[in-house]
Amino acid sequence: MKKILLIEDNQEIRENTAEILSLANYEVLQAENGKVGVEKAKKEKPDLIICDIMMPQLDGYGVLHMLSKSPETSGIPFIFLTAKSEKEDFRKGMNLGADDYLIKPFDDLELLDAIEMRLKKNEILRADFQKNVEGLNAFIQEAKGYEELEKLISDNRKITHFKKKSILYLEGNRPNSLFFLNKGKVKNYKSNEEGREYITNIYKEGDFIGYLDLLEEKSYRESAVALEDSEVYVIPKEDFFSLLYQNRDVANKFIKILSDNLADREERLLKLAYNSVRKRVAEALLLVEKQYQQEDDHTVINISREDLASIVGASKETVIRTLADFKDEKLVESQGSKITILNRQKLVNMRN
Repeated sequence: MKKILLIEDNQEIRENTAEILSLANYEVLQAENGKVGVEKAKKEKPDLIICDIMMPQLDGYGVLHMLSKSPETSGIPFIFLTAKSEKEDFRKGMNLGADDYLIKPFDDLELLDAIEMRLKKNEILRADFQKNVEGLNAFIQEAKGYEELEKLISDNRKITHFKKKSILYLEGNRPNSLFFLNKGKVKNYKSNEEGREYITNIYKEGDFIGYLDLLEEKSYRESAVALEDSEVYVIPKEDFFSLLYQNRDVANKFIKILSDNLADREERLLKLAYNSVRKRVAEALLLVEKQYQQEDDHTVINISREDLASIVGASKETVIRTLADFKDEKLVESQGSKITILNRQKLVNMRN
């Protein structure tokens, strides 16, 4: 049973609306003013909020503003109830992130249709999709009802092929696109004054690349280069920002996808900064293994010693010596650029 929070200071309207929702098989929570509504929303996490605009203590705009600042409530569909129909009121509410308006007085069918539509769209945008081009297009196709997304499924957007060692972008350049990796592997790296590389991340199929600098509208702080022949979807900057700014639901879904690996990345960088070389090499091997989407023993990964050293933050010679130790300990086997992980659990134990 879906849970709906109804915030309305007029007792008669609140009780009549709650009765309609209960008869439609919704669980209804009631709040007599905006302050109580915010408290209940944070405590109960309803599936949808219906809120009057003109209320004492805290009006509807204030309720929406406060809830949009909290990650736990920012994605809840929000419908305003208002007796006003001036364009300025609509514009103010939509700018704050409202999903819909109902003008009082409204009939039962109008209310229930609006709720059903918002809940359905929210379920679509909360769904998990495969992290490949088909999954990306499935997400966009499901959300196709939003006019601002139509450009993102235009036939004009093609897959770009990058050969091994080809550059997607360089540190210091200004971002003008979002990159979606359909096939292959791409590395992010930073260079010091001596030209030495430090790999900050390795991207696999289904990852978005270059979004942080694009969101902040700053020059790239890292470079991106293909580790192997790769296929990349290039989404124009204008389309990306249109998606983010014009619809709160789509923005929440897309940002969730984009930030999927940020916490893991920050934790990994801390470990690589403070751990011993042995732990850092173990961490690097497990990172590369994860990006190759293999988590069983005897996994074979393909990475050059130079790139592995760039992830570890140590010299190539140090990494080679450490790998030799791992080989003696029957943790790995190596031949050329291929490294076979023989005992993954011991590497996991070593890094912890």
